[in-house]
Amino acid sequence: MKKDKTRKKSSAYKKYRRHKILFITELIILIPLLVFGFLYVQFEKRLGNIDTVNIQSGDIQVNEEVENNAVLHGYTNIALFGVDSRDGSMDYTNTDTIIIASINNDTKVVKLVSIYRDTYLNIGEDRYGKANAAYANGGYKWAINMLNQNLDLDITDFVTVNMNALVEVVDALGGFDFDLTDEEVVHMNNYCVGTSEITGKSYERIEPEVAGTYHLNGVQAVSYTRIRYTAGNDYKRTERQRELIAKIVAKAKKADMKTLVDIMDNVFPMISTSLSKSDIVSLGMNMLSYQLGDTCGFPFEHRTSDLSGDSEVPVTLSWNVTRLHDYLFGIKDYEPSAGVQERSAHIEEVSGFSKGSAVSKENYTLNGEEAGKDVDDNIPGIQETESETETQTQEAAVSDNGDGSVYDDNSYDNSYDQEQYNDYSPDGYNYDEEY
Repeated sequence: MKKDKTRKKSSAYKKYRRHKILFITELIILIPLLVFGFLYVQFEKRLGNIDTVNIQSGDIQVNEEVENNAVLHGYTNIALFGVDSRDGSMDYTNTDTIIIASINNDTKVVKLVSIYRDTYLNIGEDRYGKANAAYANGGYKWAINMLNQNLDLDITDFVTVNMNALVEVVDALGGFDFDLTDEEVVHMNNYCVGTSEITGKSYERIEPEVAGTYHLNGVQAVSYTRIRYTAGNDYKRTERQRELIAKIVAKAKKADMKTLVDIMDNVFPMISTSLSKSDIVSLGMNMLSYQLGDTCGFPFEHRTSDLSGDSEVPVTLSWNVTRLHDYLFGIKDYEPSAGVQERSAHIEEVSGFSKGSAVSKENYTLNGEEAGKDVDDNIPGIQETESETETQTQEAAVSDNGDGSVYDDNSYDNSYDQEQYNDYSPDGYNYDEEY
């Protein structure tokens, strides 16, 4: 009889164990679903705070050859614009940051390509100038079309943010560690004065101003990404911008619900986009499956010219577009469209820089091989030279106003009157003439 009781107890215990394990398994499955459901509801509720723009079909122009490119149909390409507006406006202002986010729909790998703000391109209505002037002259329509028509892309959507949004995101995520050089500490401290005034956020000045690893808050991190006056100039600056984006993406994936909800509450009102609510929900809910791949800047081969005031000329545009399509989409020996070749020929004619011209390959990348590496064999006679970008010293480019504030002669301030801004416009355009 004892054996029977033991057997019954053993059977009952095993059954209890099975139920317990099943219950725990159900909890493990259920809790993430509940969390996901809660976050989805919170996310959807706040989508109305985003400034959503409806783009008409005729507003966006894509080169004919690109429309029939089957390879590009496997990618989702979105234009990201960062504006340095002092009044919070996101319309018709210079874009200090222009980034192409290219999502491989199969692998979910996202590549980022920064377009250097001084790149000499057709910015719209057959006008040539610096890339960052397209948004100022024609808003997001000109800016998107500039990317499509000069680079053979099929972008139909954009996201625009100002520096306030980035400061809020960085602070909500608790800040980030950055390795800074002596020069970067000095310039970051200088930029923090203006960034703090614009955003109304505080920071602590780093002293002594020496190289090291520092934990930066929102004002400091955004100021770090604004630095132009060290080795690498704008090329290095775009790398800093992509470095910050990579840190934000990595930390946001691990953030708790309260942090994500706070970001939605504070940042969504500072975003303007053409993405529909369903697109935003899809991108947001798939965030964990996306992986940030290597990033770089464009153009890969370039040379400084006095066209439109120290512009950076692609040498040549056609060749750089071929390299871009290899880099983003894996298309070898891509042949640019007739439109790109026409624009490339015009740039060659007015700049005097052709395939045989000496060029700079100054370009900074993250997480991948050096952009433009081992490509000289494709261009017989091409020469590499030292960077010919503008090399302004801190004294010339950033001066102390005597009250701790900084005047940056390569940026602009919307608090200036328009006449004064036109006189100092780095793009050489009188924006009053058009708008």
